[in-house]
Amino acid sequence: MAVIHCPACNKKISDKAKSCTHCNIELQGLDRDKMASIKKENKIKQQQNLMNHSFIAMLLFCGGFLYLFWQNAQPGSWEYIASMTSTILGFVLYLVTRVRIILVKRKLK
Repeated sequence: MAVIHCPACNKKISDKAKSCTHCNIELQGLDRDKMASIKKENKIKQQQNLMNHSFIAMLLFCGGFLYLFWQNAQPGSWEYIASMTSTILGFVLYLVTRVRIILVKRKLK
């Protein structure tokens, strides 16, 4: 008995199992077309998840930036530090997420 990865959820399962104990996918009737379909669905879900992360990072960036200038936060105050931290963190997270999206799209080809 060997341990393999489930094609749908990528968690460890027994190679003798008839279905995955984590996601309940039937492993007996899987052919190449169904496996390719499952992998494509997983990639699409991953891309959507990364797009959500990108949106959250952009909200952090814009929120910090707009708060900084609309509230006229003075340097050294906690509002200034919080808005600058949010702006910088949002910008860095956005860049990292966009690079991850590009890498995922390259894997699809």
